[in-house]
This record gives sequence, structure tokens and C-alpha cells, in this order.
Amino acid sequence: MNILDQEVLLDIFHRYYLFFTGGVFLLAFVLTWYFTPKVLWVSREKNLMKEVNERSSHKDAVPPFGGVAFFLVLVLILSLLQSLRTTATGNHLIIGITFLFMAGLKDDLVISTAKLKFMSQLFASAFIIFSPEMQLTNLHGFLGIFLIPAAFGYTLKALIVVALINAYNLIDGIDGLASIAGIIISLTYATVFYATGHPYYVLVSLMVVGILGAFLRFNFSRGGRKMFMGDGGSLVMGFMIAFLSLKFLAMEPFEPLSEQGFIPENRLLFVLAVLFIPIFDTLRVIIIRLRSGKTPFEADRNHMHHVLLDNGRTHKQASFLLGGINLLVIGLYIILSQLFLKSIGLTLAMIVIFILAAVAFNALKKRAVKIKLLN
Repeated sequence: MNILDQEVLLDIFHRYYLFFTGGVFLLAFVLTWYFTPKVLWVSREKNLMKEVNERSSHKDAVPPFGGVAFFLVLVLILSLLQSLRTTATGNHLIIGITFLFMAGLKDDLVISTAKLKFMSQLFASAFIIFSPEMQLTNLHGFLGIFLIPAAFGYTLKALIVVALINAYNLIDGIDGLASIAGIIISLTYATVFYATGHPYYVLVSLMVVGILGAFLRFNFSRGGRKMFMGDGGSLVMGFMIAFLSLKFLAMEPFEPLSEQGFIPENRLLFVLAVLFIPIFDTLRVIIIRLRSGKTPFEADRNHMHHVLLDNGRTHKQASFLLGGINLLVIGLYIILSQLFLKSIGLTLAMIVIFILAAVAFNALKKRAVKIKLLN
């Protein structure tokens, strides 16, 4: 029996779906666990380290090449899944992550220009926004909007992909946060795709969970086994999360979910809740920088994780706390959706949640300033 034969794989896939799903998760986990120490060894042998600067949240030089392991595992498993030939989307994904990985790796090695990274993001996004399975032509009544022009759909998808890639990249500032946020986001999407009968996307979601779950062991380590995912990792994982978000938005309405309160017109708001940490953090720092007369791209210590660190939290405590906040917002969305709120009412509710979070972190920021002055 040739296990890579399409018919054999399809038979295993359909007969033992849960087993196959668990196998993909386990394969992603084991391969990441295997490749990361190899990348770590090469990085230290060649002295390829991320040096400490005034904004660093770490005290020692650490290799920032976790993205190399991510890329290897993603390409290997996506190529294996393409043997099923149930979709051509995996090929588009492989091309997109290749371009982003190259741009991110260059930045980790010698620093890339913002223009190069932006162009790489646009180019990579084209391979999924034009994918037939990612067509976004209907907002299903969100704020009264139903059918949208194709050109607007492509523009909206490109904006979502580029914004999410950069938002995810920005939260990769302390140990564990990007991985924990990515695990929560991907597990949520895996649950939705399983409930709506999209098995390929369940596999992709759990592949991301497996990679990030294994990487946490090295990201939280100390000394010689510590590794950062780097731009090569955060750009690629941000792209994968954007891909899953687009697929959720592009799905046809699924009646059983609508009966549970997941009304089609609220899909954008569900994505907002699932991606709360990267979206809220990015919007918050942009507003703070603009109000201070700075450009939105000027680095500072206003990110949520910086605020928590300045209030005496450790990296692990801050990461799990922010992950908990993300789960809380998803839970609040689910509770509110059970009330069958239309998009206007749920939009107002989400705005209130964002404002309350902003007020809370503003208070924590002021507290951190006072602590610093007293010390």
C-alpha cells in the first residue's frame, strides 16, 4: 500500500477523519519539536542572534529563527495534504508563505526595508484573495450591506490580510504571546470549520496549533534552548491566520450555526472577537502614537504586553493573561450572539468592549509610570 497515493489517502481521510485530523496535529507538533533544535544549533554555531536594545524585553541575545522550522513544517504538511487533491488552495498557501518567509528571514538576518516587507505582503496576499474558494461577494446584511462589487471584495480581502499579518507581527514582543494568541485563534476556527463541514480547513487550523504548541516549549525556555519566532515566523503565521479568517468570511451561511445565534451578518464581528488581542493592540498603539504627534510606525513601549511587564508581570504571566482576555472576549461575543443581536446592536456591544479594554490598559499604563517614578 502506497500511503502517498491519492486514493489511499482519501480513503483514510474519509474513513478515519478524526484519526487523520489528530495525525496532522501530531505530525505538525513532532516535526516542529524536531526541527527547532536543529535550527537553534545552527544559529548559535554561526552566532546568528537577536541583540539586546533599549526596547528589548529580554536580557540576553537569542536566535530569532523559529520561522525556519515553521516554514519547513508548513510546506511539508501542506504538500502532503495536497495529495488529497480536494482543493488547490494549499498550493496558493505554499507560494504565499514562501514569499513572506523570505522577506521575514531577510529582516531577521540583515533588516529589511518596510517597503520590501509591505510589497511581499501584498504579493503573498494575491495568492489567496484571488483563490476561487476565498470569494467575498456578500456581507449578508452587515450594517445593511448585502452584495458587494467584486473590486470592493478584493480590496477588503487584501486589507484584511495585510492588516492581520502586521497586527500579528506586532504582538510578537514577549515570550509566548504570539504563540498563545495563535493557538486560541486557530482552535476557535478549527471548531467552526468542524461544525460547518470544512474538513480541509480543520486540518490547516490544527496544523497551526501543532506548530505553535511545540514552539512554546522553546520560546519559554531559558539559556541555550531559547528561540524567538522572528519576523520569518510571525509574518508566516500572521498570513496563515489571515487565510483562515478569509475562509470563515467567505463561507456560505450554515443554518445550524445561525440557529445557535451565529447570524451571517455578524461574521465580521466574530472575526473581530476571535482576533481581539492583535486587532485591539494594533489600534490602541496607533491611536496613542498619533495623539502624541508620532507616526504610527514609530516603535515604543505602549503595547499591552509592555504595559503588563511594566506593572511587574513576567513574560509567561502577561502572555497567559492576554490569552485569557482574548478567550473572555470570544465568550462575551458568544453570549451576546445567543441574544440574536443584529449587526448594529452587536457592533455597539463590541465598541463598548474595546472602550472598556482601552480604559483598563490606560489605567495600568499610568500605574506603571507611577511605579517607575517611585523606583
